Amino acid sequence: MVRSLDGLVFVPVADQAAGQVGRQTRFAYHEQDGRIWAEYAGGDVVRGHLVGTRAGDALDFRYVQLRLDGTTASGHCTSLLSELPDGRLRLEETWSWESQEGSGTSAVEQLPS
Repeated sequence: MVRSLDGLVFVPVADQAAGQVGRQTRFAYHEQDGRIWAEYAGGDVVRGHLVGTRAGDALDFRYVQLRLDGTTASGHCTSLLSELPDGRLRLEETWSWESQEGSGTSAVEQLPS
């Protein structure tokens, strides 16, 4: 898939545990020359940032976030990009915290236009 993530907004398909992203979180993606970055906020996350790279349909990035309770957290994520039947994009994510215990999988989907 060659479609750029630049300017697209994604939302998680399900809530995660408290202090993590959830259905109210919005990710605003940017992409240029194989580099990706995003700002995100919503739910328990006051402000978050991710930075990384894209090679084809595979993304590899680090993230850091500030939570409502004033704590911070950071981690690593790899994602696989796919296209939904309606043409929107989906990221299947495998993540692990680096600042605390925990790991898991999740998915985010492009908001409809």
